[in-house]
Amino acid sequence: MKAIPMLKMSISMTIFGSIGFFSIKTGLPSFELVFVRCICATLFLSLCWVLSGQSKKEKWNKREVVQIVACGIFLVFNWVFLFKAFEMMSVTVAISIYHLAPVLVLLIGSVIFKEKLTVLSFLSIVICFIGTLLIIGINNNTSLHELLSSGIIWALLAALFYAFTTLLGKGIKHTSAYAMTFLQTFLGIIILMPFVDFDSFTGLTQNNWIAITATGLVHTGLVYYLFFDSLRYLPTKIISALVFLDPGVAILLDTLFTGFRPTFIQILGIVLIFSGMAFSLKKPKTIQVELSENYGAKNA
Repeated sequence: MKAIPMLKMSISMTIFGSIGFFSIKTGLPSFELVFVRCICATLFLSLCWVLSGQSKKEKWNKREVVQIVACGIFLVFNWVFLFKAFEMMSVTVAISIYHLAPVLVLLIGSVIFKEKLTVLSFLSIVICFIGTLLIIGINNNTSLHELLSSGIIWALLAALFYAFTTLLGKGIKHTSAYAMTFLQTFLGIIILMPFVDFDSFTGLTQNNWIAITATGLVHTGLVYYLFFDSLRYLPTKIISALVFLDPGVAILLDTLFTGFRPTFIQILGIVLIFSGMAFSLKKPKTIQVELSENYGAKNA
């Protein structure tokens, strides 16, 4: 019965859609916030891994472990760049640009795997490119400094690194989702440890700590558990459709609670980006399956 897996996937995508709103409330810079996420995800999912009995059945493959570690590096910096974008620009704009990832998967995958782009795939890339130009408000008076300081670079890097994570994750079949995520988030703790400013955790308010706890346990641990637990029971087309709950919730919260009011041009850009994304999820089939299976695990 697909009703329960669909409900779990819907809940996970809906919760993750609010991560931008909560990240702003934490009062933590991007490195420190991702560090907390990695700790919470490692503890929560390793517990699920053990309690589910999957840890005893795990089949370790040396090649896959190396592949997972490489994916983990890209995934961690994907998170860092995304939260950095949230610090510098509207959640709506950042999340819209971040969701260029599926289109980047098509573009990069066509080069790396020599997979021919269909007319529909090429059209999706063009549509998303135009949408990006509209949403960031590029005009004749926009200087390079203004563009770099707007946060657009961080959002694009987040999308790019997530595309790398998705493509590098192609072919991982023997390692369970729990083991894979455990390795990636534990690696994140090690990578980020030297860069974390622990003084950032002093002077935080009770509301800050509530947001930090929610971001770590709920948006990372619980979301990953619900996502991975439902993933195996759902067909690709349903997963692809439910992915849109994430940006939908993010944009709704940004509009209702932070007072963001997109211009008509930005609204048009948002529509174009998600229209292009919808096209990209249809073809090519070989990339679509991998993208759909990895897409909800964003970055976090």
